[in-house]
Amino acid sequence: MYIYTLNYPFQEQINHMKMQKEMRKFCPRCKTHTAQTLALYKRGKDRAGAEGARRHAEDKKGYGGQKFPELKRTAKTTKKMTLRYTCKTCQYRTMKEGLRIRKLEI
Repeated sequence: MYIYTLNYPFQEQINHMKMQKEMRKFCPRCKTHTAQTLALYKRGKDRAGAEGARRHAEDKKGYGGQKFPELKRTAKTTKKMTLRYTCKTCQYRTMKEGLRIRKLEI
């Protein structure tokens, strides 16, 4: 019986990944495979006057401080990249939760 050990850090291999800008993928609106462009999804800026933001500010106000414990250290070193595909024929956009990578190059 052989035991194989890896003598290199595995995480160095998945830090950086390249993807193509355009690929053929199924479009739910066209109901066929079409050429689609790929982009990274970025969240818009949060509204300061939103109901959740106002409620959170109210909870933090006054003596007593933070209502919930603040996260001191994070367990994960990467975040999942969300990919946004845009159909070239009908401009329909679909999103897919991508891989857990440090850097994605398109």
